[in-house]
Amino acid sequence: MTGRSRSVANPGANAGANAGGAAVFSGVVFSAAVFSAVVFYAAFAAIHVIARFLEHPLDAPTKLLLMPALAVGVVWASAGIRPRRLGVMALLLAAILFSWLGDGAATFFPMFEDELPMMLLCFGLAHVGYVLLMWRGRGIPRRKFPVWALIYAVAYAGLMVVLIPRAGGLAVPVAIYGLLLAGTAAMASRCGPVIAWGGFWFLVSDAILAFRIFVPEAMPAWTSGAVMLTYTLGQGLIAFGIVAATRRGALAGS
Repeated sequence: MTGRSRSVANPGANAGANAGGAAVFSGVVFSAAVFSAVVFYAAFAAIHVIARFLEHPLDAPTKLLLMPALAVGVVWASAGIRPRRLGVMALLLAAILFSWLGDGAATFFPMFEDELPMMLLCFGLAHVGYVLLMWRGRGIPRRKFPVWALIYAVAYAGLMVVLIPRAGGLAVPVAIYGLLLAGTAAMASRCGPVIAWGGFWFLVSDAILAFRIFVPEAMPAWTSGAVMLTYTLGQGLIAFGIVAATRRGALAGS
């Protein structure tokens, strides 16, 4: 699980092909399966985000379809990877599963009066999965932490200054979850631009959500849609970025 991916084509290379049917252009693997899977997930995400902004009744049911759609997309996009990266895909799907449970915490855990603790737990476990993937996932490139990633430490500190005094009995879970969230974003910064942007948008989404929960008077109504726009973007970029990196690593033999 510790291999690094390496470039599959020189920066100036025009094109090539691999046994799985993916074309290689300037070191980037383009696959019809990956493209179709992204479009599939993006369609569900777009429907939900539009419904959320418009406060349409489709908002609630489509929210619970987002992560299943992403899971289907991941399986679809990774089907042609040889050799198979079963460990990476299993951990990625587990992270998506816990994200789904977090999305539907009120539905899946009706025995709890407040859904927030279970939401924090489920998404916290999802972030543990993402951090492990970005730390040890085979075929996923890992570079040194860029200097700009220090912004996540600043963001964490700033969020805690605002949220902890308002979190009451959830202060410790909020602090731990915030650390995992910032950790995911920081680890993502090492794994190439697609995954890095995914980590960034995930953090932005949860930061907006945290303010909506704990500082609701400061958040206009449209920020509800912004939460889901940035969330679906972040999840998609992380998941498909990991699939694409794994595909490149398989081609390169890492």
